[in-house]
Amino acid sequence: MNVVSTEVSRGRDFDVRGRVIVITGAGQGIGREYAREFAAAGAVPVIAEINGDAARRVVKEIEEVGGRALAVETDVADPASVDAMAATVLGEFGRVDALVNNAAIFSSLTMRPFDEIPLDEWDAVLRVNVTGAFLCARAVAPHMRAAGWGRVVNIMSGAVPLGVRNYLHYVTSKAALVGMTNSLARELGADGITVNAVQPGGTFTEVPRQTVTAEGKARLIADQCIPREEVPMDLVGLVLFLCTAAAGFITGQTIACDGGLTHS
Repeated sequence: MNVVSTEVSRGRDFDVRGRVIVITGAGQGIGREYAREFAAAGAVPVIAEINGDAARRVVKEIEEVGGRALAVETDVADPASVDAMAATVLGEFGRVDALVNNAAIFSSLTMRPFDEIPLDEWDAVLRVNVTGAFLCARAVAPHMRAAGWGRVVNIMSGAVPLGVRNYLHYVTSKAALVGMTNSLARELGADGITVNAVQPGGTFTEVPRQTVTAEGKARLIADQCIPREEVPMDLVGLVLFLCTAAAGFITGQTIACDGGLTHS
């Protein structure tokens, strides 16, 4: 397949209708919003979520407004579970067009100095946040390669450039996604697959974060160029765009969407 001519011919295509989009950790929070908005745009989101009940609730929400979605209970840290998810998606739709690596351990973490982080907690965060993204990319890449088209979007974090203290395992895991993005873009570009990272700022959802005080939230907002709270919908447009044909010449990039909290 001539990847270059195919992408250029569809370079103005912002349409995701009919695209099958695997979104990990989409049973709540930002991932849930991605799934709902992809469905509203005509795509078919696959809610690959460890909490099966939460995944099915999101599917129900989407179906109630006329959309289509699939829930697949998935532990991204378990290779067998990830491979089974990919097989289910291929069996149902015969294709995987995009992967949004969103699943992460974060809101349940307690802020603490790095030398007080239990080793098992460190291992769990790296296993889900980094190895999970690797396993999911590994599972879907062969099918994208066969199609000559694919999109991978890794959800990073503004905590990395800010060097947020007392979350060393989380910050380290999200920094690793930058390297993964850069290298995967090199490995997959010739196959018509783009790989990019999205860097949110402090995005607040329905998921409680007990370690964030009202004062801390106010300071974060004050440091932004756009001084208001970031919400999941602020990220949706960028993630959708990166999964379109129109974004076919953008790869290996980390793109901040944080109201100007950070500057490259």
